[in-house]
Order: sequence, then C-alpha cells, then structure tokens
Amino acid sequence: MTAGHILAIDQGTTSTRAILFDRQGAPVSSAQVELAQHYPRPGWVEHDAEHIWRDTIAMIREAIAKAGIEPAALAAIGITNQRETAVVWDRKTGEPIHKAIVWQDRRGAPLCERLRQEGHEALVRERTGLLLDSYFSATKLAWLLDHVEGARERAAAGELAFGTIDSFLLWRLTGGKVHATDATNASRTLLFDIHRQRWCPELCALFGVPEAMLPEVRDNAGRFGATEPDLLGVVVPVAGMAGDQHAALFGQACFAPGSAKATFGTGAFVLANTGDRALASGHRLLTTLAYRLEGRPAYALEGSIFVAGAAVKWLRDGLGIIEQAADTADLAASLADNGGVYLVPAFVGLGAPHWRPDARGLLTGLTLGASAAHLARAALEATAYQTHDLAEAMREDGAGALDVLRVDGGMSSNDWLCQFLADLLGVPVERPAMIETTALGAAWLAGIGVGLWDGPQAVAALPRAIDRFEPKADFADREALLAGWRKALRQTLADPYARSIRAA
Repeated sequence: MTAGHILAIDQGTTSTRAILFDRQGAPVSSAQVELAQHYPRPGWVEHDAEHIWRDTIAMIREAIAKAGIEPAALAAIGITNQRETAVVWDRKTGEPIHKAIVWQDRRGAPLCERLRQEGHEALVRERTGLLLDSYFSATKLAWLLDHVEGARERAAAGELAFGTIDSFLLWRLTGGKVHATDATNASRTLLFDIHRQRWCPELCALFGVPEAMLPEVRDNAGRFGATEPDLLGVVVPVAGMAGDQHAALFGQACFAPGSAKATFGTGAFVLANTGDRALASGHRLLTTLAYRLEGRPAYALEGSIFVAGAAVKWLRDGLGIIEQAADTADLAASLADNGGVYLVPAFVGLGAPHWRPDARGLLTGLTLGASAAHLARAALEATAYQTHDLAEAMREDGAGALDVLRVDGGMSSNDWLCQFLADLLGVPVERPAMIETTALGAAWLAGIGVGLWDGPQAVAALPRAIDRFEPKADFADREALLAGWRKALRQTLADPYARSIRAA
C-alpha cells in the first residue's frame, strides 16, 4: 500500500476536528472549528447537522492542506463522534428533517418516566445494558417522530433514515450509498440488544421506532464505504468508526480485560474493558460495547462523572479566582494539604454510581483560613475522588482491581491532578504525550480496516511517549482523604432541598 496516512474525523459536542496521522500513528496536522449550540428551551440542546457536515468537509480539506500532502496519500478515513445525538434525514435528498437532538437534551424525560411506571425498565436494562434515561438516542428519535409534522408517516413509508452523527456523516461522505453505523454507537441508542448483537424488535416497538429507519450495524474496523470523488478529488475508504469514549478506550490500547481509561473533559468517563463478559452492574454503571472486531464483541463497564473540568471553568468564569485552568496546579501544590475543604461538584446532579440528578453542589469544611488555593485544590480532588468511586464500583461489579489507569482529555494535562489520582488509587497513572486518544482510536480502527495495521496488538506495539505517575501517598493518607470525601457526599445526598426536588 503506497498511501500511508489516516485521517480521523472527531466530531464532538463543542467542535469538529480532523487530525491526520502517519503510518506510525503520530499526528501530522489538524484542523478544528467550534460548533454552535442551540438551546430552544430550558433543558433542550440542538445542533445543526448541515453545519456539522459543512465543517467536517472544511476541516478535512484544511488538515490535508496543512500536512502538505495530496488526498491520494490517504489510506483511509476514521470517524469518532458524540455518541447519543440523534439525526433523522430524508433518504432521497439527505436533508435532516429537524436539527439534531444532542445527547445532553432532556426532552425525552417524560417518555422515560412513563415507560418506567409501566414497568419496562428491567427489559431495557437487560437488553441494552443502559438505564432508561433521555440521555440515550431512542427517546430523541421518538420525539422527532411525534413532533415533526408528517415524520411518523414518512418513516413508516421508508422515506426517512435515522442515525447518530457517525451514521449521518458516513451517508454524506458516501453520497447516500451507505446507511450504517458501528456496534459501539448502536449500543447507545436503547434499541440495540448487546447480547444478540442486533436491533431489538421489542424495544423498537416500545419506543415506536420503525426498524426500517435504522442503519446496518457493523464492526468497528472494516470498509464501510468510500467517499464521493468530488469531495476530495479521489476515492478514500471509510474504514473505522466508534463512539468517542470507545475510540478513546481503543486509542489507549485497553485491549486486555481489566484495563481501563479515564477521559477528563467537561465531564469525565471511565471505561473498563471486561472482555467477552457483559457484566451486569450492581452500582448502576452502564454495560456497553468496548468495540467489535471480526464479529467478536468486547464489552466494558462505563461510569460517567457529570462535572470534572466544568468545576475548573466555574472557578475561572463563575468565581474569577483563576485566569486559566492551568493555574489550579500551582495553587493546589502551594498547600501542604486540603485543609479539610471538600467540593462535591453536583452542579447538575451526580452521575454513577449515585445517579442523583436532584443533588446540588456542596462546598464544606470552610474556615477563615480557606483561600482560593483551597477551592482550586478541592475542585481537582473532587475529580479524583469520583474516579476512585467508579473504580471501586467496577471492581465490586467484577471488572477486577486496577493495576494502572490510563488518562486522556484536556484536564489530564494537569500534572498535580495526575499525581493525586495515582496517590488516591494506589496505582500508576499513565498519560500519553499525545492526549487526543479519541481521534487516535478512530485512526487505528480505520488503519486496521484497510490492512495498514494487523489488529489491536500491532497498533499497541507502535512507539508512544507516555508520562507515568507513580503513587507516593501511604494508605493512611488515602483513607483519611476518602473519609472526608464520603462525609461531604453524605451531606450532599441528605440535603433537604435536593430531596424536595426529587419528591417533586
């Protein structure tokens, strides 16, 4: 094969990027543009899918131009995406019938509550590994069918197609020739049976979704289709796709059961590979696909932290006590200890393993000696405490104890946080020098899909620089810190205001 570059499309919640990688998996160039957010009502979040498409093509062309290569040098394209965001489009024109409904959108909550009261939650949980929550795609699709004029009738007539962002981009890249998705994105819809590896007729009926709307589900690596010649001047295979957190797991080479990664961004996601076992969680963690290759699924347990980097943003934009996120490392390091100050950043509720959307943030342990440094340290520590809680829940659910945690995402560039996390977990924390592992995972999958690399072990053997943080704190220190965190958590969960919200 003469073409040796892989282009990864990383279509996220707040931006669209294209990153070009070479045959060694090293980044060559990138292009990125912010994505406008639309909030038509409180709790509603939308994206313009046409805007996403235009940005995607523009960023692909820009990344290629920056690298100084010809499009013919591309061996393949990989796609990774914001996962649960739903798009419905016309099969003839390719035009969306409505703005995309974003994963953060809560308009599906009444449907979830009705289905829960009707006793359907156990079926959903057993088939999909997910909670019955409007976070996932089926509730958004059901809303579109019920609220866009004529949509349900057109869907029943086979005129409309549904997909998450990966599927929509694939359709457009291939000129409407391919309507497909990958197993990881399918596993986030509430419509996919993760055990039988197929769309579930019972769940489609439950949400009122015609199966004819759904894309074909394929492995994460393989030839999905090829780009239309007029887009880049050449035909390039699209050969890898995965949802963003699954792509990050792959990009971190978490191929062995028990291996785990944490991605720290606005929120945080911890995924632990469980191999061929789809573990049922006793802590309300999600059971999901890690990836699927050659028809063989690998599963994972997933835990979500709603607020991670968002707490640091609050310190900067809400309180004005830092000028940039990097300031938190120096402020935290300036203290000998946390002074008993804890922040429970439940600004939008608490995620796994608590799942308390009614919880609200709590800052506790303040004295007249508390300073901006204590608040900064408390915000960083809170991310580590929540990660520890997820790791413990995963261990108790059968995923095994961690021997190392691999981290990525913007917040992982904070050395103080990585060291504190290693101390708290009592295991090494590894951070790749190139922390954009989501795009790297998509590139690796695409390269495997066209035979540039011969499977997971081949990409794991590629040279990569890694920063490693070894635990230093003794066990007694960890237990004292965790005892303070648990006390703060109890205060948060017992808050009468939160209870009144929950009752309402």
